[in-house]
Amino acid sequence: MRLECNGLKYTYPESEVAVIDNLCFSMAGPGFNAVFGPSGVGKTSLAKLVVSQKDQPDSRILAPGMETILYSYNQERLPGWSSTGSHLDKVCPAGKEALKQELINIFKLAPVLDARFAQLSMGQQNRMNLIRYLLQEFDLLIMDESLANVDEALRENIILAIKALFPKKMFLYISHNLMEVAKFCKDILVLSEPVKQKGSFMVKGRDYCQGYTLDKRSFDATMLEIMDAF
Repeated sequence: MRLECNGLKYTYPESEVAVIDNLCFSMAGPGFNAVFGPSGVGKTSLAKLVVSQKDQPDSRILAPGMETILYSYNQERLPGWSSTGSHLDKVCPAGKEALKQELINIFKLAPVLDARFAQLSMGQQNRMNLIRYLLQEFDLLIMDESLANVDEALRENIILAIKALFPKKMFLYISHNLMEVAKFCKDILVLSEPVKQKGSFMVKGRDYCQGYTLDKRSFDATMLEIMDAF
């Protein structure tokens, strides 16, 4: 199970400057990996290209060992007017009812199951969206700012729980949170701004799991390496 990119180039429509230029990297699964960098460096574009071009003829993106790739993103809306609880019941595959309830409890969403999606806060909306993806079958789940607007303590609990509940799945975590990617991710693809002409770098994260003890010196060194890269 790997995600590989070999010489990928992408230019926005009506632009002459490539936002992604000759990008090469390889990430091993399972586990949490990350794409990190400032706004405008192509993180979301890369995520969408992974979904649309994976294993196509002449594609620069390969995902050997992975059949199903899902993409969740910040502020994605749920369809329809039913309650959020009813929607989760509808999209929950047979046999995953216990997992659904466990995720609801971990994500602290039980109090809002009777509410419509539009009545939720942005953080609640993102958590509800993420649950419906986690209930599906997948090999790789791309989480593009999927926990934005969620407070830090709850976000950490959610990430650690996902790592424990899905040890055989691969995740690509896209975030602006430096400490988060350094702490919980394994391979971190750092994208720098094109004007800096630094290109891209792979950094090894701390990959902490439930019950971890923070090694402050190593953690600080990882964050410094990421900052130097972009």
